[in-house]
Formats: sequence, C-alpha cells, structure tokens
Amino acid sequence: MAEVNRQIVLDQLPQGKLAPDHFRLAEGPLPAPGDGEVLLRTRYISLDAANRAWMQGATYRSALNAGQVMAGGALAEVKQSRAAHLKPGDLVFADTGWQDYAVLPAAHLAALPRLEPITHLLSVYGIAGLTAYFGLLKCGRPKAGETVVVSAAAGSVGSLVGQIAKIKGCRVVGVAGGAAKGALLVRDYGFDAVVDYKAGDTRRALRAACPDGIDVYFDNVGGDVFEAALFNMANHGRIACCGAVSQYDGAAPAHGPRGIPGLIVTRRLTLTGFVVMDFDDERDAALAELKAWVDSGRLKVAEDIIDGLERLPAALIGLLAGENVGKRMVKVA
Repeated sequence: MAEVNRQIVLDQLPQGKLAPDHFRLAEGPLPAPGDGEVLLRTRYISLDAANRAWMQGATYRSALNAGQVMAGGALAEVKQSRAAHLKPGDLVFADTGWQDYAVLPAAHLAALPRLEPITHLLSVYGIAGLTAYFGLLKCGRPKAGETVVVSAAAGSVGSLVGQIAKIKGCRVVGVAGGAAKGALLVRDYGFDAVVDYKAGDTRRALRAACPDGIDVYFDNVGGDVFEAALFNMANHGRIACCGAVSQYDGAAPAHGPRGIPGLIVTRRLTLTGFVVMDFDDERDAALAELKAWVDSGRLKVAEDIIDGLERLPAALIGLLAGENVGKRMVKVA
C-alpha cells in the first residue's frame, strides 16, 4: 500500500469563474482507521455541479473553506476495517473528498452490490439516477401523454429524466447546448425534440417545440432557461427544481424571472424543490425499478470517465462548461 496520500486541496475560494489555480495538489500521510472506522481507497470520484455550489456557502452541507481537501463523493473500496459490518474489498459510496485515501466512520456506510460495470453505482444506481427518478416521478408527477421538458438534458441527471419520462408515455423535449448534443439525445436516447439554448431565443424555441405548453419542467440550470420554461408552462404545470448550475460559476444574474407571482396564480403552477435524501425510505424500490429498465434496454446509461486524480480540477471546470454527456467521473484507481 502506498505510504503517501495524494490530495487535491481547494487552495482559494473563487470569486468569479472557477479556474485550475484555485486548486493545488498536495501529499499527506496515509491515514489509519480507529475503532468503528474504515480506511477507504477511492476508485471513482463523482463530479457534480453541486461541487461548485459548495464553494459559495452552506447548502444541504457545510460550506467549503480555503485550505480544505476538496469535497466530493466517491465509489471507494474498503482497505482496512475496524467495523464489523464492512470488510476489505467491500465497495461503498462515501464522502471521501478528492484524495487517494480517506478514513471515515463506518456507521453510515453500507456495502454496495457487486455489479458490472461498477461505474453504474455512481451513475444510474447512484445519486444521479435516484435524483432523476424521484425528482421526475415524485415532484413532477408526469402523466402519459403530457409534455415534459428537462434542462441540461445531456447531463447525468437530465439524460435519465428524459428517458424515464418516455418510459412513462410522455412527449419529451430537452434543452441542451449545441446541435451535436441535440442530435445525440434524439437519436440515442429517444427525445422527441431538443432546444439549443445557445442558438437564440430559448423562450420562442420552447413555445414552438411545446405548442400546447409544458406540463412538467425538470430544472437543472435556473437562470434564463428556467425563465423561458416558466413562461411556457401549461395550466396546472409542475416544476421540479433540482439545481441552478447557470448561477454557480461566475457573477450573480442581474435579475431573476419577473412576473412570477401572477403567472403562478393564473396558471395554478406548482414549484417543488428537493434533494435526493428526501426519499431515502423509497430508495430500494427505486433502484429495483431502475435496474429493471436498464436490464431490459429501456434505459440507456451515458458515462463520461476521465483518468487521473490530478485531472479533477479541469474535469469539474469542463463539466460546468457543459463538456460532458452523461455522468462525469474521474477514475483514481
């Protein structure tokens, strides 16, 4: 076992766009587990827009501070265990941070099933898949024949939301950046149409793509795309508010959507914010359904895997710029 623990440290908090020089590579000693703890070797580190949001202040977790190991979840392997329910070789999902090794309390960790590819434990069977499942089905409550729109449609969550909506018999319109992503979503993932938010007037394009209005909008981005969808909602429409990646990296918007109170009232809209932990008691049933869809070929899984711990900063910056299709992760070991 290596005697050195490589770590990516958040060297300074960004005041504008995230850049590589906000991070530095450091080395620390190999940690040792105490009673009730496990030593974990990170295998794949998850990259999510939320990584950037944590730099702005407290969310559903504590804010990050300069000088800390960059926070992040990972698929990790137990190397040493001082807890009865975990043994060396077990795989767990844990908040390891961006480093080779981490020691964590074992009380809230559980061994994951062994399946191939194991990367699916971070994508469709991880937070991305569960977020798509619960956000759409519990907050959006789509009905067969309705029109569902999802932003960041080529991302880890959006690509699954669109496919689940199709499984439920809905017409699905994605919002994504660039013609190539749009073609991919229609050709490979069954979307009925895609609006390119980089091509011009998104509000007008959504109106053309959804002439009868939007019944369910799954929002991953906030900002101008959220506003465009909001003003195209059908009566009794539902909005599932998952994230606001357009506002995580850089200056705050000059204004928010205007005319909201009257619009919500006249169209009788429902806006629901959520985090995936809200549905922990339904997790097993959701995973069983997701697995059945994957096994039958009805749900396709897109993964974007980058090699090397040292590439984590650039990989996160690229994710915020929309480089990825599907779930982005970094292979560490």
